Amino acid sequence: MIPEKTKAFLFDMDGVIFDSMPFHAKAWSDAFKEFGIAFSEYQVYLQEGSTGFKTVNDVFMQQKGRCATEQEVDAIYGLKCRIFEKIGCNKPMAYMDKLLSYLKGKGYIIGIVTGSGQKSLIEKLDDAYPGIFSKERMVTAYDVTKGKPDPEPYLKGLVKVGVNADEAVVIENAPLGIQAAKAAGIYTIGINTGILDIQCLKESGADEVFGSVKEWYEKITK
Repeated sequence: MIPEKTKAFLFDMDGVIFDSMPFHAKAWSDAFKEFGIAFSEYQVYLQEGSTGFKTVNDVFMQQKGRCATEQEVDAIYGLKCRIFEKIGCNKPMAYMDKLLSYLKGKGYIIGIVTGSGQKSLIEKLDDAYPGIFSKERMVTAYDVTKGKPDPEPYLKGLVKVGVNADEAVVIENAPLGIQAAKAAGIYTIGINTGILDIQCLKESGADEVFGSVKEWYEKITK
């Protein structure tokens, strides 16, 4: 159930609000491949939540033993964005509209905390979920210096929605996002909407884990 003190929900975006992760995974994998770097779609899911800069830099450290240059980051992330623009789909996650309408109707504050800097996706929020989100309650890659799993994004999210850590609940689908939320001291629900083993979400520290948005929605609306 929802913790009694809850006043606000902070949602990750890709893989939670939008069923967009398969397209991000392919775009990242294909972009790295163009630069002669092997980076599987499964690895992308494990890295999900990081900023574009951190993703490129982490891969370079793992595979080349050095940081990526600014030019390399710009080139790879720029290509990834262009690939996503061609193949991407901004389909709302199944049952998310029902969940958000339910929470909004109960008077909860709704915020977004995403590592994305993909402007096209952020701009789709109003079209997909009219009246639910506002830019004033949104944290994106442009608002942080450290991406998930650092707690900074969720600490800023708390400020944006104006509540304390024990008054918020985070909804995440990614290990790094769960780690970030827990490091910020927030009750965290993991929803396994992608290709990861559900155990990854449990091991990352989620307080509860569900196999789909529908599963959690049906639990809290019984």
